[in-house]
Amino acid sequence: GPPAPSQTQTPTTTGPVEREPSRGEEARAPAPPTRVLHVINGEHFAGAERVQDLLALRLGEHGYGVGFVALKPGRFGEARRSTAAPLTELAMASRWDLRAARSVARLATTGGYRLLHAHTPRSLLIAAIAARRTGLPLVYHVHSPTSRDTTHRLRNWLNARVEAWGVRAAARLITVSPTLTRHMQSQGVAADTLCCVLNGVPAVPGATPRRPPTGEWTLGMVALFRPRKGAELLIESLATLRSRGVPLRLRMIGPFESAAYGEQLTGLARQRGVEGAIDWTGFTDCVPAELAKVDALALPSLFGEGLPMVVLEAMAAALPVVATRCEGVAQAVVDRQTGLLVEPGSGAALTAAIGQLVTGGVDYAALSAAALDRHAERFSDAIMARNVAAVYGRLLGQPASHATH
Repeated sequence: GPPAPSQTQTPTTTGPVEREPSRGEEARAPAPPTRVLHVINGEHFAGAERVQDLLALRLGEHGYGVGFVALKPGRFGEARRSTAAPLTELAMASRWDLRAARSVARLATTGGYRLLHAHTPRSLLIAAIAARRTGLPLVYHVHSPTSRDTTHRLRNWLNARVEAWGVRAAARLITVSPTLTRHMQSQGVAADTLCCVLNGVPAVPGATPRRPPTGEWTLGMVALFRPRKGAELLIESLATLRSRGVPLRLRMIGPFESAAYGEQLTGLARQRGVEGAIDWTGFTDCVPAELAKVDALALPSLFGEGLPMVVLEAMAAALPVVATRCEGVAQAVVDRQTGLLVEPGSGAALTAAIGQLVTGGVDYAALSAAALDRHAERFSDAIMARNVAAVYGRLLGQPASHATH
């Protein structure tokens, strides 16, 4: 057959040299972790990739050791915090380069993995073939609704068809919000294979409820900037509010999907005369550090959201959120309690909500305190990892107490 895609192995980070245990210690030694191979795309480091990274950092607490295989080398390997988890990077020639499945199957077998976990339609396609080759159970993590994930109808259609085929090989599907659970049921997925595990992020050390700023406000938006994120509406709102004398600027955090789209957004800012009131930071691998520089978060998405990690990160930082009622967003943001929700695509509603927040029409301090509390109660990374581990345990027939410490 044709050669497998080229691959490079990132070695496991080494720690202190371990001494040999005594005979008494051997009897008390914890069982080795159950190994789970996460099959990912790898070229970006956005919300779904932060979930993957955090799971690798926390699943060890529940007896699971994570390894990664990235189908395309890119940002994930550069930005991840979970450097102790082994990472193999493949180089798929195209999204239909199915030779990668052979490499994944070989890695799963030689690495002693007990479970495959895919995160995108592309990785699901490859993992489904590898699962059939190896006989390993497959988990598929649904981060957003594939059939309306982009503005490209043909791409959405192709990805949805790939997902529908791959899902048939999955023993369990993890959705990140009840909205996505209902969406997958509408696509014909059996209810008994679906498990809803809400996304989670770490607490921000020392975070306390905030007071409203005095003087100029800075509104942040964190995204891989692409058309469905609605950044155009936010720029228009900025122009409208500044024309009314509202002291506001934007901090736009993240990369552009393409150079052409970046030109489109910066061109709109010039056209509306607000280019000097917008800071474009580019990619960051430390979202909390950027959120410390803003007074509130805006997420004007038009569609295609699962449960956005950046909304949870803002809540962990005690930031009120102004966002659209876009699928899973409303699972996190409680309107007029932890933030403000408006209808997707409504520039007038977005402008009004931001204006209310900045001019004191709502209690900023109360929103901040409630956001911090809601994160701690429902959206921590510890809770997310515990619930994913429970899915693994039920699938593998392991008790809920399966853990090394």
